[in-house]
Amino acid sequence: MTRQPVAEVLELPGMKLHYDVHGDLTDPGRQPVLLVFGFPMEADAFAALASRIDDRVVVTVDPRGVGRSTRNAGDDRLLAPDDHARDLAALVDALDVGQVDVFGTSGGGINALSFAEAYPEKVRLLVSHEPPLTWLLPDREAIQAVIDDILATYQESGYGPAMAKFIRLVTHDGEIGEQYLRQPPPDPAKFGLPTEDDGLRDDPMLAGSLHNGPGYRLDVEALRALGDRVIIAVGEQSGQTMAARAARAAAALLGQEPVMFPSHHGGFLEGEPGQAGKPDEFAARLRAVLERS
Repeated sequence: MTRQPVAEVLELPGMKLHYDVHGDLTDPGRQPVLLVFGFPMEADAFAALASRIDDRVVVTVDPRGVGRSTRNAGDDRLLAPDDHARDLAALVDALDVGQVDVFGTSGGGINALSFAEAYPEKVRLLVSHEPPLTWLLPDREAIQAVIDDILATYQESGYGPAMAKFIRLVTHDGEIGEQYLRQPPPDPAKFGLPTEDDGLRDDPMLAGSLHNGPGYRLDVEALRALGDRVIIAVGEQSGQTMAARAARAAAALLGQEPVMFPSHHGGFLEGEPGQAGKPDEFAARLRAVLERS
């Protein structure tokens, strides 16, 4: 029988953190709790994954500024991984379940590493799936130029044109060369994106994390001290895309080999047009990784 998640809210300074609990937190046999999140993905993106890990409690999260976890009016500061790490620490304390296992993907993979650095006592095992740590890459300056162009496009033309450029960046296979920015801009309609500017400039990634998330500098010493409690994961079909290359570089920096997960960057997704992964295989791999300790 499919578990129906229970929506919960945690009051935090400047916002309310929304999360969904899949399972019974009072059942000691369903521990450790698995905390699952991305960025800028909402909790709903992990419904398929949570439904396939039914032997433990899974908590999926809308990170600060995403989905239901809107920030209070007037709070428009740029968020950093450290901000999300503090939110995660407060959530673990509120759950009151001891150490948790963690799965963070994409920008959430960066936030997960920041959480482990600052609060190692709260983490039993952590999987960071394709964290786009661009500072680790040899073409980081070219990537930053592309990001700057995306951010400028967002301010000038809005969500659709900017997101089309972002999708082209994250799906590009291989290093970014000097010819990259000379391409004609991609058509947002080809990605199912709006072509008209709605005037809003509040997207959590384009107005927030893309400014400083990818450039987050790891505390290598702190992460190495956690040993095999920190695992870097890469999609088997991700090739030489930016996030996959960054994940391999992060694993090497920590003195480990990345763990291969089925499918691509969104391998946990089910049925999403153009993004469908292999959620059965992905969940099985995640379960196997978590059960090894």
